[in-house]
Amino acid sequence: MSAAKPWVATPRRTTDVCIIVEGCYPFVPGGVSGWIDWLIRSQPDTSFSIVSLWPAPDSAEARYAMPPNVLGFHPLYLQSYGDTPRQSVRTPREIDALAHSLQTFITQGGAEPLAKLSNVIARVDAEVPLSRVFNSPVAWDIAQRMYREAMPYGSFLHYFWAWRALLGGLFATLEFPLPNANVYHTISTGYAGLLAARAARETGRPSILTEHGIYTNERRIELLMADWVVDTLDRGHVLDDPRLDLRDMWISAFEAYAKTCYEACDLVITLYGDNQKVQQTLGAVPNKSRVIANGIDIARFGGLARAPDAARPTMALIGRVVPIKDVKAYIAAAKMLRETVPDLQAYILGPLDEDPEYTAECKALVTELGLESCIEFTGPVNITLYLPQIHVVVLTSLSESQPLTLLEAGAAGIPFVATNVGSCREIIEGRADEVPSFGPGGIVTGLVAPSEIAAAVGELLADHDKRRIWGENLRQRVQRYYTSEQAAAAYRELYQSLREAPGRQREQPAIAGRAPAMARAGV
Repeated sequence: MSAAKPWVATPRRTTDVCIIVEGCYPFVPGGVSGWIDWLIRSQPDTSFSIVSLWPAPDSAEARYAMPPNVLGFHPLYLQSYGDTPRQSVRTPREIDALAHSLQTFITQGGAEPLAKLSNVIARVDAEVPLSRVFNSPVAWDIAQRMYREAMPYGSFLHYFWAWRALLGGLFATLEFPLPNANVYHTISTGYAGLLAARAARETGRPSILTEHGIYTNERRIELLMADWVVDTLDRGHVLDDPRLDLRDMWISAFEAYAKTCYEACDLVITLYGDNQKVQQTLGAVPNKSRVIANGIDIARFGGLARAPDAARPTMALIGRVVPIKDVKAYIAAAKMLRETVPDLQAYILGPLDEDPEYTAECKALVTELGLESCIEFTGPVNITLYLPQIHVVVLTSLSESQPLTLLEAGAAGIPFVATNVGSCREIIEGRADEVPSFGPGGIVTGLVAPSEIAAAVGELLADHDKRRIWGENLRQRVQRYYTSEQAAAAYRELYQSLREAPGRQREQPAIAGRAPAMARAGV
C-alpha cells in the first residue's frame, strides 16, 4: 500500500470518473478488483474517485496500492446506517406513503419508483431525520405495515431482521453524499448500481454500468445456498405457491435494484454477447447495450515457459476459495483422476480468507478423501511463477462472466477445462464469427460434474500433442481478440465521449444538503 496515498476517506474533489464498486476493490485481490486496478492504471490521463461499498468498517487491509490518478476514496458502509437508538420519535405524517413506496421499490424497482421513493424520503426527512426514524419505534411500525402488505403469513420476527438488513443498506445508499464527477461508472448492479442511478438522476451526468457476471444471478445462487436466511413457509411440493418467503424478498429486491440501474444508466456494458440477453430480461434496453471484452497483458504471459511433458502431471484451479467457485467439485474431480494419474499434482491458487468456513470444509474434504499429498492450497500467489508448472487449468464455477484466469492461461498457451458458464465456451471453442477458426482450446463441461472434469483433464494429460496444440489454439485466440490494449482503447474512447456529453436536467436529491451520520462522523 502506498504510504503517500493511503486508502482512507479523503476530501471530495471533482474527478473525470467516479468508480462505484461493491464488496471488492481495493480489499479483495483478483477478479473484478484486479480488473478495476487495471482499468484505472490503463487511463493515466483520466482522474478517478472511488466509492467502495463495504458491509461495515473493519481492519481489512488494501490489497492494491492506490494508483496515482485516484484523487478521492470514499467508503460507504451498508450496515452502519442509523443514528443513536431512541425510545421516542415523532411519527412522520408520510409514514403510510413511506411504507408503500418502499414496498413498491424493493419489489418492482425502476427509475420512476426510485424518484417517488426519493421524494417521500425528502418529505419525511424534513420532519424527522430518517436515520433517527430507522432506530426508533417508528421503524417497527413501518416494518409492520410493509409486512402486512408483503408476507403476512410468515414469521414477523424473521421478517423484521431481514427488513432491517435490506433497508439499512438501501437507506445508506440513498443518503450517501455523491462525489462530484463528470461520469459515474458502476461495476455491478445491487447497491452500487443504485448509487449510480442516483447519480444519473441528481447530477444529470452520464452513468454507465460494466457488469462482469450478472449480479442478480450471483446473489440468487448465494441466497439459495445461504444458511443465514430462514425459511418461514412450508410449501411442500407446490411449485406455483404465490406466497413470498425471505429468500424471495432478498432476490426480488436485488432484481428491483438491477432494473433501476439498467433504466438509469446511459450505457450497459457487458463482456460478451450472451450476457446481454440476461440483462435485457431484467430491464436493460438493447439500444443502450454494448460489449467490451476483457483484455490482458499478452507480453506478461506469452513469454512464459510451458510445463514439460515429463514433469509431474499438474492441474490448477485459480480463484478464490468460495462456494460460487465450487472448489469441492474440483477436489472430487482430483479424487477420480488420481485413480488413473496416481502422481497427480492439483493446485488451488487463490485467497483462502474470504469465506473461512467454506475453506475449512474444502480442507476437511481433502483430508477425508486422502488427497493431502495431491492437493495444495497456496493462498494468493504470483500466477506467473506457477503457470510454467501447470499442464491444464481448470475452472469449476457455478457462475462466471469472462474469467481473467481463462485469458491468462490462454495467453500462456495452457489448455483449459471449464464449466459451461459465462463466455467460457466462446473463448475455448471460438465465436461463430471467428474466421479462420483457431480450433479448440480446451474442453467445456457441465456444472457440478466432477466426473466430466476428471475425464477432460485426464484426456489432456494423457495426450501431450493434443495438449500443446490446443494450448496454442487458445493462445492465438486470446492474442487476436482479448488484449488489454484493445480494452483500454475502448474505455479511453468511451470516457472521452461521455466527459464531453452535455448534462441532463438534474432532479432534486432525496436528502438535499444532508450527509448521513456515518459521513458526518468522518467514517
